[in-house]
This record gives sequence, C-alpha cells and structure tokens, in this order.
Amino acid sequence: MLIDNHYLITLRPKVKIKKPKPGNFFMVAVDTGLDPLLKRPFSVHRWIDNNFQLLYRVVGKGTKILSEKKPGNSLDILGPLGKGFPAPKKENQVILVAGGLGIAPIFAMAENIKKKNPLLFYGTKTKKDVILIDEFRSLGIDPIVSTDDGSQGRRGNIVNVLKKYLARHPSPVTCYVLYACGPEIMLEALSDLASKFNIKGYFAMEQNMACGIGTCLGCVIKTRKGHKRVCKEGPVFPIEEIVW
Repeated sequence: MLIDNHYLITLRPKVKIKKPKPGNFFMVAVDTGLDPLLKRPFSVHRWIDNNFQLLYRVVGKGTKILSEKKPGNSLDILGPLGKGFPAPKKENQVILVAGGLGIAPIFAMAENIKKKNPLLFYGTKTKKDVILIDEFRSLGIDPIVSTDDGSQGRRGNIVNVLKKYLARHPSPVTCYVLYACGPEIMLEALSDLASKFNIKGYFAMEQNMACGIGTCLGCVIKTRKGHKRVCKEGPVFPIEEIVW
C-alpha cells in the first residue's frame, strides 16, 4: 500500500508480452470465481525489467479483492490493450496534467519522455490523495500540485492553475503539447482551456469497460468522427476530436 486505499501491484507475465506504451491498459480478473464476473481495466503505470506495475485505489469489491493478493498469487490478465500516447515531436514542450488516479498513466508517460523535461500539473481533492511526488522528482520533474481544499500545494482545481501558468508563460517559439488523464469534468475543462490557447494534445479517457476488446460497445464516447470505443480506438484520443 502506498497511502490509504492506494496500492501498487507488480506483475510478472508467465509468457512474453509486448512492452506496453504509456496509455495502454490491462484487463484484470481479480479472482477465479463468478463474483465479480468481469475483468477490471487498469492503466499501465510502469514497465520494469519485463514486469509491469498497476496503480489503483480500493473503491469496491473488485479492487478490495485485488488489494488482498499475496506474492506468488496468479491472476488472469488480458493485455496490453488500447492505443497509447503518441510520442511528442522534437520541438514540443510537453505539459502533463493528472487528476486523481489519472496520475498512473501520466507517470508512465513522464518516465518515457523524461529527457524532454516535461511540466507536470497534478491535482487531487486533498493532500491525503497526493502520491508519487518523490518518484517524479527522481525523474527530474518537480510537480506543480494543487488540492481542492488547499491542504497541499495550491488551492483549487489544477485546470485553473494551468490557466494561470499559460497566461504568464506564452510560448511564441516552442509549441506546447498536452497529455492528460483524470476525471471527465477535469478533461472537459482542460479541453476548453486547450482550445483557448490553441494547444494540441491527447487525453486518456476513463470509462467503465466490460470486455476491453471492442465487442460489447459498453465504453463508447462521442467524437467528431462518430462514436468510438474507448477500449479499441482509445483510450487515448486527440483533444480536438472529443465531443463533450
């Protein structure tokens, strides 16, 4: 356990798998019985020596069961799945934005592009939910943190913090590119902000999933190119394609 109700699990595949990209996810069967019946989706948090890590918060029966697993236990897992974050262009200044547990895939992206010195904006409800600060600093990234109650970092939501930063730091030469994951309300506000400042980028969308492979149509979102499945055409989408 990292902090209260937040867990990090390391999994060693029994067969060789393709190295996941930041933004990819795995479907995890937390138990062998019929309750819970469906696998749960978890974003890739880290890839270490052919093992991968998943970061999660206990919010229900499935994640509670997962939190009780012991070293040596086996899990039925499908993945890596979905479309991950594309690499930024050489000239881009990368802005990473995470809300709550959206920090999991954003950490994977940060680790992948740490040589580009990305900026990280990280928002949570309270300081009790803030995690991985030391891990980001070990990558050479000093997060800009905000909490809704002001208990750590700046007070308020992280989108407003980013808005103030962009107003003070216009970029006439370097082109910003934005990568984000978090609650839908945060991403919608972030989409409006990106449009105002003419910033392109990508969101990793969070949706409930039943199959993870595009057959059940349970995770469809509306885009400017029609309805798309988050598990198959996503979870990563260009910001300007998403219809809120």
